[in-house]
Amino acid sequence: MGNLLLKVLKERGFIEQTTHDSELEEYINKDKATCYVGFDPTASSLHVGSLVPIMSMAHFQSHGHRPIALIGGGTGLVGDPSGKTEMRKLLTQEIIEENIKGIKRQLSNFINFGEKEAILLNNGCWLSKLKYIPFLRDIGRHFSVNRMIKAESYKIRLDSEEGLNFIEFNYMLLQSYDYLYLFDNYGCKLQMGGSDQWGNVVAGIELIRRTRNKTAFGITFPLVTTSNGAKMGKTATGAVWLDPDRTSPYEYYQYWINTDDRDVVRFLSLFTFLPMDEIKRIEKLKDVDLNIAKTVLAFEATLLAHGRNEAVDAFNSAVSMFGVRTIPKDILPSSTILRSDSHSYSQSIPSFKIKISQLKDGIPAFKVFHMIGLSKSNGEARRLIDQGGAYINGIRVESIDYLVSERDCNSENEIICRAGKKRFHKINVDN
Repeated sequence: MGNLLLKVLKERGFIEQTTHDSELEEYINKDKATCYVGFDPTASSLHVGSLVPIMSMAHFQSHGHRPIALIGGGTGLVGDPSGKTEMRKLLTQEIIEENIKGIKRQLSNFINFGEKEAILLNNGCWLSKLKYIPFLRDIGRHFSVNRMIKAESYKIRLDSEEGLNFIEFNYMLLQSYDYLYLFDNYGCKLQMGGSDQWGNVVAGIELIRRTRNKTAFGITFPLVTTSNGAKMGKTATGAVWLDPDRTSPYEYYQYWINTDDRDVVRFLSLFTFLPMDEIKRIEKLKDVDLNIAKTVLAFEATLLAHGRNEAVDAFNSAVSMFGVRTIPKDILPSSTILRSDSHSYSQSIPSFKIKISQLKDGIPAFKVFHMIGLSKSNGEARRLIDQGGAYINGIRVESIDYLVSERDCNSENEIICRAGKKRFHKINVDN
């Protein structure tokens, strides 16, 4: 079981570094193991950049082990300096509580938090009760400042213009104490996290060794970037969120459709549960067939984050706009994507014709949405735009004063408008 799990994680690209390799394998092989991953509650939603640790926990659970999702309600009041060149904005307790609720909803789409299954905890429950002097005597005495400042997360901040704030300097101690607390109370012997957490992970392992004379383990994940060097989940219009109210399932689907050709195999390995033997066959595909593989990637990723109904709706909406794309049975056959030519797609998008001369000076977006019937009045169209529910060619309209012009035409001389998640209208522009 353990050998298989570690093999799966390595083969799919999840592992960058591990500690105590042979002992770690023995721990996972021996019995039902417990691991934990920490999540920073700095927003009410996680984004695509959090998917690697989320998917690793899902694999861990699927192999019969118990993952703990630890929400940093306590450490979030301090701020993690890792990967940052400036101090994070300190959050209030009320904001953190709201953010935790949203994060739990998103994690529940990937991980089962039922009885005797995965556990979701908030470290604020124990960190907020710590007394400063006893904490320094019992925990702080095990940490060497000389060693701490050599950690990559601290070095970056020490070399930055802002420097390292004392409150952030305590973060390593608090995260290490989290590991000790979970070791004592939940039998957790494995911490997993991003590569920027390596120093914190090792510090927690060392604290357990010093205070309990026991061995604990660590796994870190590589920082995943796209082939053009961009961070995962970042687009020109902002982050790609797991919360459907921030990034609609259709927009989420389109994010994966636009995957660079060079990233398709890697992203199928990391962000779906499709078998690796099927994914490896994709390496030979080109052009249209590779685009079909991207469609499967988009469908499977949306299925995991938002459920089957939303994945099917996103697939159908894309078909309505860009035409029917038959998915051959021999491309990623384990996927449950719709493959038949005869299945029921969404109705064709209604269209509206306009002369290009009418767009010469531009037409206010709210008037366009009323004109084509996506709003019953100009006032309703204004409200739609103000509430962030109006899109042109998949991009949210940010201002009611935005002027729709010939610059918005795609290569087919069309402008695709959308109200909300599913109401589309196509403007055909005649010369």
